[in-house]
Amino acid sequence: MGGRVSVSPLIWILTVVAILALLVFDYVFHVRGAHVPTIREAAIWSALYVGIALAFGVGTLVLGGTAMGQEYFAGYITEKALSVDNLFVFLIIMTSFRVPRENQQKVLLVGIAISLLARTGFILLGSALINTFAWVFYLFGLALLITAGNMFRPQTEESHSAQNIMVRLSRKLFRTTERYQGDKLFTVQNGRRVMTPMVLVMVAIGGTDLLFALDSIPAIFGLTQNVFVVFTATAFSLLGLRQLYFLLDGLLDRLIYLSYGLAAVLIFIGAKLILHALHQNNLPFVNGGEPVEVVEIGTGTSLLVILVVLVITIFGSLFSTRGRTQTAMANVRRDAAAYLDAEYTVDPVERERIYLRLIEARDHIIALGPKAKQIVRNEPELLDLCRRASDSHAAAHPAHSSPLDRS
Repeated sequence: MGGRVSVSPLIWILTVVAILALLVFDYVFHVRGAHVPTIREAAIWSALYVGIALAFGVGTLVLGGTAMGQEYFAGYITEKALSVDNLFVFLIIMTSFRVPRENQQKVLLVGIAISLLARTGFILLGSALINTFAWVFYLFGLALLITAGNMFRPQTEESHSAQNIMVRLSRKLFRTTERYQGDKLFTVQNGRRVMTPMVLVMVAIGGTDLLFALDSIPAIFGLTQNVFVVFTATAFSLLGLRQLYFLLDGLLDRLIYLSYGLAAVLIFIGAKLILHALHQNNLPFVNGGEPVEVVEIGTGTSLLVILVVLVITIFGSLFSTRGRTQTAMANVRRDAAAYLDAEYTVDPVERERIYLRLIEARDHIIALGPKAKQIVRNEPELLDLCRRASDSHAAAHPAHSSPLDRS
């Protein structure tokens, strides 16, 4: 398992420099000036980063060979899918800390940079362990099977909030000001230099990224042992994640079956790791310390399985009534809270966008049939949020009647 194609130090240096240059470019031209990216902007730059990742994969396929190219694409697709699932938790963190919309880009980029550093460390550690102890594959495989079992539990906004240790821990460890000061990390209050809530958010995002790495790194090592492929597939899956967050805004809750698809993928990779461990076995209490003759799963087969599982679960989610209804409920909660929060954004276009999405979500809930309405929890509370947002919108735009008034 895993190609052993040698990669020259020059290629390593050029690749690392290119990845760092993309992060710097992202900061200088998109994040340094606080603003709310439009859907069009997010779509263009998301497509560009995916295009760069795919072009790199084609280059790997041509220069490194078929096996190395297949490993890269299998690793990239798996890591990208895991990162999309992680975006849901980022959304919960942003909501929990009431991060102003204009400053969310900087938080995400810092989180991506922290994640890239942390995962590089985990990749080097994982490679060293694998090269020294063949039995580590057993541990990686078992870890993925346990993670997959946890992912089969229904994932909701409430469960993610309850499980997010980093949010609670960061609130306890750091004392900050009550209000944000733009995107500043520190400010002066009563003559003393103090931290702003932006520090809490970045700690929570960075800490959560560390937890994510414990799942994603064993997963990609289950597809390849080539450190260059592991690093590049991981790095390119993280690049463009900021843009993807804004592109998928409002649709994350709709991917209700993604966690099940990812769980199936992790079970598959976990089983593959254990089979590989048996094939290289040297544990004295397993088959007398001798390798076990088992079938090993090729990279091409792995790539096909991963693609089929993810396509089925993603499209199943998008066309699911439950998915659309869960999205509507989440949008009402978050959009109404955001609209009623004067500090959420100063951009009138963004406020109108979330208000219009609130209308759409509210109309979806009202139009549901009796059977589908059973999915909706706390409907009176949701509609009350809509009415409060409607009153606020009417007060801000007295010359326009509010669509939410039509109950």
